[in-house]
Amino acid sequence: MSIALFDQTSKAMSQRLALNYSTSFSLGIRLLAKEYRWAVFATYGFVRVADEIVDTFHGYDKSRLLSEFKQQTYQAIEDRISTNPVLHSFQLAVNQFGIGKDLIEPFFNSMEEDLQTVTHSSDSYNQYIYGSAEVVGLMCLRIFCKGDDSLYQHLLPHARSLGAAFQKVNFLRDIKSDIDERGRVYFPGVDFSNFTDEEKIDIIQDVKKDFSHAYKGIVQLPVGCRLGVYTAYIYYLKLLEKIERTTALDIKQSRIRIPNTQKIYLLAESYLKEKMMSA
Repeated sequence: MSIALFDQTSKAMSQRLALNYSTSFSLGIRLLAKEYRWAVFATYGFVRVADEIVDTFHGYDKSRLLSEFKQQTYQAIEDRISTNPVLHSFQLAVNQFGIGKDLIEPFFNSMEEDLQTVTHSSDSYNQYIYGSAEVVGLMCLRIFCKGDDSLYQHLLPHARSLGAAFQKVNFLRDIKSDIDERGRVYFPGVDFSNFTDEEKIDIIQDVKKDFSHAYKGIVQLPVGCRLGVYTAYIYYLKLLEKIERTTALDIKQSRIRIPNTQKIYLLAESYLKEKMMSA
């Protein structure tokens, strides 16, 4: 028996982690071509574990756990193996597709920031979004480009915009739980107790600019990954539109969701529109 079975099992465990934590985002990943799919699941699994440490491991030494996870990540990449299946599958993706420390380190910086910062300035907000979301988009872009650095550099600004758009929508969707469970306010200058419709509209207009810029890159992606990325794009865009129709007061009181029946419709819509891109 070779290590191939452990490789396969580790990839499967990262996929299961993604499916358990995000059925919506996982739908987009499952629409990727097989050559990309496993590596994006591996990346998501890695990101999810770090995120859970800072967001849900209450009552434990989060700082120590995150520090150990960070060290184990770099050791796995260097050794090209790990006894942690999630880190083993992630290092396989990192080493095969050339995901560099220049993307991994900012991610950990933002996770560490979540352990200390509860309100953000404009500068720290932008830096946090870069490390927590934009670099994750860039990790995926490395996978999609398969070593074509010219294509990567060309699409890099658009991938950053897409990651930023997704994260800002998450902030709006989760604003209640961020305050109630974690005591965080990500949007600079926003007083959650007096969050207004005008503030919500200003944030949404900013996110729409990110989505518009991101779309210009999506249409240029390789065919095997375009449908999956476009499906995630459509889902988050529809979620933003629903948030736009929801009052600031209601956003403060409940989490906005897209029903499963509508998700099926969005999948069909994405498939048809992506085919039109290829025509």
